Amino acid sequence: MTEITAAMVKELREMTSAGMLDCKKALTECNCNMEDAVDWLRKKGLSSAAKKASRIAAEGLVAVSVDGNKGAVVEINSETDFVAKNDIFQEYVADAAVVALNAAGDVEGMKSFQCPKVGKGFGERLTDIIAKIGENMSIRRAKMLEVSNGVICAYVHNQAAPNLGKIGVLVALESTGDKTKLMELGKQIAMHIAASNPLFRTVAEVDNASLEREKAIFSEQAKASGKPENIIEKMVEGRVKKYYDEVVLEEQAFVMDSDKKVKDVIAQTAKDLGTEIVLKDFVMFKLGEGLQKREEDFAAEVAAQLSK
Repeated sequence: MTEITAAMVKELREMTSAGMLDCKKALTECNCNMEDAVDWLRKKGLSSAAKKASRIAAEGLVAVSVDGNKGAVVEINSETDFVAKNDIFQEYVADAAVVALNAAGDVEGMKSFQCPKVGKGFGERLTDIIAKIGENMSIRRAKMLEVSNGVICAYVHNQAAPNLGKIGVLVALESTGDKTKLMELGKQIAMHIAASNPLFRTVAEVDNASLEREKAIFSEQAKASGKPENIIEKMVEGRVKKYYDEVVLEEQAFVMDSDKKVKDVIAQTAKDLGTEIVLKDFVMFKLGEGLQKREEDFAAEVAAQLSK
């Protein structure tokens, strides 16, 4: 049998990022065949990642990337906030936002994208990181916005590193106006979105199911007051308008000037620039939104490990 040298172990570690003992075992199992050893470690990594896939991953990071008239936002989840501070994980999340631009925000397209840094699919790269770090991780969601003429503005709240944080917002403004002024407006609107959490862009975009549900609630509340039917109708109309003011971006009071609505701020900027500005679209990702959080405490986790 060929003797396993330190140089061989080092070479395999550099190729796979696997641990020293795992590399030595792989070389032993594969009779020092480097190519077979790489495959052996990949299979081992895939097996480890599969076992971790059932564990809750509700931490992680949100990232944004803007390139010209396109912008993308992604959410990559991990099990713990500690991993979100890991340089390898942060690099992957930052790259994910760039890959999302190439894949038009399609998660499956992102996974199959051939990553030039490692010479394999972007999804495979994540599997390797899972095996190395030892936590379940996933590309949860991504979205891309694009304008034909205008700007894409990005904002990240609670930044962990440039363009990485807990909340990521993109705003798409269509306009032929001065791009510097448009970027200033877009950044303010993005910050407003992070603070106000709108659900819809315009009144016309409010889905009928949401509106009818709110109307039913308002109507029952009004009837409980014992008012006449004609008064109840006016009360419901008033509550619906208030609902729009709460959930529709253009109707919300602007956080930087509560005397104006967002649409008024856009209209004033358009007037100042002498050209039309259309708020084409927006998207906001909040880390872990809608996911079950990991509740197991650290002491319990250590005890569980010791009992194995």
